[in-house]
Amino acid sequence: MAIALRILAYRRKYWFTLAIAYLCLLASTAVDLTVPELIRRVIDCGIRATGTVHGACPTGVSQLDLVKGAALLVVGLTAFKGAFLFGQQYLAEYGAQATAYDIRNDLYRHLQRLSFSWHDRAQSGALMARATSDVEQLRWFTGRSFLQLAQFVCLGIGISIVLFVTNWKLAIVSILILPAFLRTVVRYSKTVRPMFQQIQQELAVLAAIVQENLAGARVVKAFAREPYLIEKFNQQNDHLLDEYLNAARVQSYTNPMMDVMANLGTVVVLWFGGILILRGDLTVGQLVAFNAYLLLIIRPVRRLGFLIAQSSRAIAAGERIFEILDAPVTVVDKPGAEPLPPIEGRVEFDRVSLSYYGGTKVLDDVTFDAQPGQIVALLGATGSGKTSIINLVPRFYDVSSGRVLIDGHDVRDVQIASLRKQIGIVLQDTTLFTGTIRENIAFGLPDATDEQIIAMAKAARAHDFITSFPDGYDTLVGERGVTLSGGQKQRIAIARALLLDPKILILDDFTSAVDTETEALIREALDVLMQGRTTLVIAQRVSTVLSADKIIVLDHGRVAGIGTHDELLETNAIYAEIYRLQLMDESVRDLLGGEQPALVGAPGSGNGVSHNGHNGHVNGRGALEQARGQRDV
Repeated sequence: MAIALRILAYRRKYWFTLAIAYLCLLASTAVDLTVPELIRRVIDCGIRATGTVHGACPTGVSQLDLVKGAALLVVGLTAFKGAFLFGQQYLAEYGAQATAYDIRNDLYRHLQRLSFSWHDRAQSGALMARATSDVEQLRWFTGRSFLQLAQFVCLGIGISIVLFVTNWKLAIVSILILPAFLRTVVRYSKTVRPMFQQIQQELAVLAAIVQENLAGARVVKAFAREPYLIEKFNQQNDHLLDEYLNAARVQSYTNPMMDVMANLGTVVVLWFGGILILRGDLTVGQLVAFNAYLLLIIRPVRRLGFLIAQSSRAIAAGERIFEILDAPVTVVDKPGAEPLPPIEGRVEFDRVSLSYYGGTKVLDDVTFDAQPGQIVALLGATGSGKTSIINLVPRFYDVSSGRVLIDGHDVRDVQIASLRKQIGIVLQDTTLFTGTIRENIAFGLPDATDEQIIAMAKAARAHDFITSFPDGYDTLVGERGVTLSGGQKQRIAIARALLLDPKILILDDFTSAVDTETEALIREALDVLMQGRTTLVIAQRVSTVLSADKIIVLDHGRVAGIGTHDELLETNAIYAEIYRLQLMDESVRDLLGGEQPALVGAPGSGNGVSHNGHNGHVNGRGALEQARGQRDV
């Protein structure tokens, strides 16, 4: 009931439209209730002329005129009913579509506000199912299904009144079947609701599998795992089919039961009504009208099983939608939070600890600072906490303890939007949106001029390859930028970040997807653009480390050392080991004069493995041994 009331709360906004729809419903119901009475008059007064005995026929009207008048009246009422039906169905559907529109908007807005910690645990395919299939279930229920339920209630009340007025004895006999009927309906509703909840869940899992497989299509084909994923999909599809068949089995059993009960009521009415006619307590016309009223209610009764199933499915869909809408936004502006004023770019971590989802600590008592204009490199093994640190600066997550300060302002005390607008971010996993290259560069600053966009593209060394495309900056990048190479996407992402003219730059292994030549081009631009900006870099290459003003070595979420490259190389064993094992390939290229091993293709070659790849591998190992030997010397 709570879910149903929340769904209906969305319809309050359209109360006037819906009120007219239900007035049309009442009018069409009144027509339905009038027609059987006209049939009674035709039979009792126009054909048999027995109604006068019971005082139910007009006087002073010939039988033929009465039949003609009744026929014309039925035709006119039918025309009016058609107009009322159009009004009720169109306006009810308008209200349902508007309700679904509002729910989709609320759902999307809330998904945008939800914190990173919530999205980390969500499946995009399941969210898509809730935003489409579940909302559609609500639309169908709040439109036609709810209208049919209302029609059933109106007809039931109206027909009950008419039947008791016509003959209370026959009316009582006709409702003897009602308790068994209601019991069947209640039992069916309780049985089918959890079934449809499970169906919606299985649909979400199926959607998640499809979305994940489509997003990773290249990986699937690279590992020739198509048969495995087809089988995985088939298994989930089988689960969904089983759930649908289980619900269909219950529905197929219950609907005929309700149909039999409704027809049994008709049989009882005909039997007892015949007895009353023989006794003179009922006319033939009254019995025909009585039966017509019962037939009028049987049609919605037959659909009641379907409507109950539909309502159960809609309630299940509503629960899943409101589960998202009720999800708390954990990272929000404090009440009365002030905008962050223009900053110089000083970043301080003061005894910061962080735990995800209440689990083990990923950062433990981290303290360091980055002064305006400094380049600070974060170095450490996988899982050491590098990404967690940069996620705290724009407040993607909140610290478990301690403080993150920007120019002395705790990031939790300022408005989130004003904080993030002054931070430029280039993530390791580059995300581009469907649209043009121009739109992607201007994503953070939609009002940017073409001159600004081109200037940033040139600074990121992206202008040349962009203008080589036939459509230039109007080139469509495709879904997630699949039409571009990794290095091209990376440079567009850098241009996108630089367009904000931020005082703080966050670069998450920003050269991981580019070749050495492209990295050199990007670094030339960044050497100029980093002037006057605080830059936090997750480093995997020696060239990044060497250019840093400060290197922070992380180990299992703790600061294991702070200093320059030379200082740490001499004093910090962890840094020396990371340098030797993870970053020696940079030294190899330096010793080779920038020449790349055979396994690495030149820019634009696709970095494919050539036929002499084995020899290149040997040569690369030999060069590495040579580099180690020279370093030892």
